[in-house]
Amino acid sequence: MNTSLFRVIRRETRRIADSWVLIFTTMIAPVAAFLVVIWLFSGGVVRDLPIAVVDMDHTAFSLQVTRLVDATPVCNVTARLSSTDEAKRMMEAGKIDAIVVLPTDLEREVLNSRSPLIAVYINNTNVVKGGALKSGLYTTLSTISAGVKVQFAIKKGQTPTQAVEKARPVKVNVHLLFNPFGNYAYFLVLGLLPLLAVVFIFLGSVYALGMELKEGTAGELIALARNNVAVALAGKMLPYTFLFFMDMMIMNIFLIKTLGTPVHGSLFVILISELLMIITYQFIAILFLKLSANLRLSLSLGSAYTMMALTFSGLTFPSIAMPLIAKLFSLIFPYTFWLQIFMSQTLRGESISEVVVPFLAFFPFIICGILAFPGMKRKLTYHKYWFRE
Repeated sequence: MNTSLFRVIRRETRRIADSWVLIFTTMIAPVAAFLVVIWLFSGGVVRDLPIAVVDMDHTAFSLQVTRLVDATPVCNVTARLSSTDEAKRMMEAGKIDAIVVLPTDLEREVLNSRSPLIAVYINNTNVVKGGALKSGLYTTLSTISAGVKVQFAIKKGQTPTQAVEKARPVKVNVHLLFNPFGNYAYFLVLGLLPLLAVVFIFLGSVYALGMELKEGTAGELIALARNNVAVALAGKMLPYTFLFFMDMMIMNIFLIKTLGTPVHGSLFVILISELLMIITYQFIAILFLKLSANLRLSLSLGSAYTMMALTFSGLTFPSIAMPLIAKLFSLIFPYTFWLQIFMSQTLRGESISEVVVPFLAFFPFIICGILAFPGMKRKLTYHKYWFRE
C-alpha cells in the first residue's frame, strides 16, 4: 500500500508541475489574492469621508465648529454651504456622506447659555461609513458642547475642576478589548484572507480530482493505487494539502508580521486548525464530486458554498442575532468553526479548552467525505462517468 501511495503522490506531483492551471491555483493566485486584500485595507480605519457644513450663522463660533468638525479624523469638510437644499442635492448625487447644519443665531444662543440644536444628516446606506461618521461627529459635537459649558461655568466663578465635573457629571470609563483602535484590518482581513484560502483549497481540490474524470484518466489513477480508493484519493490530495498549507503559512506571515495581528493564545493550535481545515475541505470536495460526477457543476456549487461561509460565520453579522434557521445553516460551513478557533487564539487569547468543540466540529465533515469513498470509487472506475464537462 505504501508503494502504491508513493506512486500516486509522484504521479500527482508531475501533473502539478506540467499544469499551469494547477500551479496558478495552488501557488500564485492565493498569494496574489492575499496581497490585494491587504492593499485594499492598508488604511486600517475609515478616514476623511466627505461631508458638508451648512453655516447659517456665519460667526466666529460657527467657523470654529466647522474647523473642529474638519479636524475629526473620519471627516473631511469638502463643502461649506449656506443652503440645506444644496447640501441634500450633493448627498443624493453621492458627493458627500453627511451634512452638519449650524443654525442661525448659533453664537448668540451659546452666549446666552441656551442649547441650540445642531442637525446632522448621515447617509447610512453604507453601514460602515454611517457608523464611523455617527461616532466621530457625535464625539466632536459633544466635546464642543462640554467645552462651552466649562467656559461659562468658569466665568461664573467656578474653578476649572468644578466646571469640568459639572459639565460631565457621570464619567464613563470605556475599555475597547481585542481591537482598541477600531482597525478594519483586524476585523475584515482576518476573515477575508482565510476565506480566500478556503476558496482556492476547495476549488483547487475539486478541479484536480474532477480533471481525472473529465480527461478520462481516472482509470489510470485507481489502477496505480491497486484498486484501493483510499490510497488513490490520499495520494491525489496530499501534494495539494502540502501546497495549501504553505499558502496558509504565507497568510500567517502577512497577518502576524505585516499587519501586526496579536497572537495571545497558541500559535501551534492555530497551525493545527489550519491543517485540519484544509483536509476537511478536501474531503468535502470529494463528497461534491461523488454527488455530481461533474467537474463544472461541482465548481459552480463549490463557489457558492465557500463564499456563503463569510455571511454565516458571524464575522460580518453576529451569529447570536441571526434567526434560528440561519444559525443552523452556519453549521454546514467548516470555516465557521475555524474562525472561532482563530479569533480565540489571536485576539482573545482564550485557553485551549475553549476551542475543543470547534475542533471536534471538523470531524463530521471528514466522516461525510469518507462515506463518499465507495461512490467515488465507482466514478473513478466506470467509463460512463468519464469525459463529462
